[in-house]
Amino acid sequence: MSILEDLYQGLHAYLPGVIAALLVLAALFTAYRLLLGRHPNLGAEARLPRQLALLGLSIAGLLLVLLLFPMSDTTRGQVLSLFGIVLTGVIALSSTTFVANVMAGLMLRVIHSFSPGDFLRVGEQFGRVTERGLMHTEIQTEERDLTTLPNLYLVTHPVTVVHGSGTIIAATVSLGYDVARTQVEDLLKQAAAEVGLEEPFVRVEELGDYAVVYRVAGFLPEVKQLLTRRSNLRKAMMDVLHGAGIEIVSPSFMNQRQLPENRRFIPPQPVVETPPETTEAPEEIIFDKAEEAEQKEHARQELAEVEKEIDELKAEEKTVGEALRPGLERRLSDAERRRETLLRQLGEDDAEA
Repeated sequence: MSILEDLYQGLHAYLPGVIAALLVLAALFTAYRLLLGRHPNLGAEARLPRQLALLGLSIAGLLLVLLLFPMSDTTRGQVLSLFGIVLTGVIALSSTTFVANVMAGLMLRVIHSFSPGDFLRVGEQFGRVTERGLMHTEIQTEERDLTTLPNLYLVTHPVTVVHGSGTIIAATVSLGYDVARTQVEDLLKQAAAEVGLEEPFVRVEELGDYAVVYRVAGFLPEVKQLLTRRSNLRKAMMDVLHGAGIEIVSPSFMNQRQLPENRRFIPPQPVVETPPETTEAPEEIIFDKAEEAEQKEHARQELAEVEKEIDELKAEEKTVGEALRPGLERRLSDAERRRETLLRQLGEDDAEA
């Protein structure tokens, strides 16, 4: 009986710690389900405070379990001291990068140099912004891949942003000195106009030993098809120059074949049926997530304006006379319908974020 009693006493001593460990696990699982599990579509910025809350709960639960397990005061003090040293060391080693990225994220928010949907180039990376987090920024590249850039990297490197209000696109071409400059300028402006560029202009970039480098540029008001317009500009330049009988080859071009004296290197124009026009541009596939992020950003801004309007109408409703009340109620009803539409468009997770 003494053996059973000793075993019972030992198990009884560990019982509070075991129960506490089970309760902590259950509480952490419930907290995870409530904070993250039920919201899989939360963005990085909205997930960060929830993840930090889970981390705090995990640390508090571990401390509680350590305190409830049977051990001497000296041992408990040593365990807690070791736990504090490990925790302090982890924070000290990771705080430099962590804090630096958080401060960089706050700095980017204050500057507000770009928003979801904007084209962004930093270093060798180019794409459309899909997400702005407190610690990182995500862009969608031309290959439709998602690239995560630490915010510290963005504030320590030059960042080029193409805003939705429009940008200048350009292309260069080298032509021989035997082609009249005025003719080239007119043809290149024609090519820019054909692809929808506004106020096109041509500059002479370089007078080389064997060729003149021309640069044609124009204003593109709609940047969502930036890649397509750049490609179309180069296509139009080739078509216009070839159509005018101008060879796009350097005067130093050499060919070992015997050719007639007046032979020109202009490709023959194939006779093909005109393909049906399609409204879908490659950018709609390449930057699908960035496009969705931009639409949600606009919807959030509109939702904030609608909610402000609703608050103003409700405040006005308390003081307006009976004669004006029906019109005010109609405006309030319209505003509430717009809010419901925007909430459905954003979804529950985005509306909370």
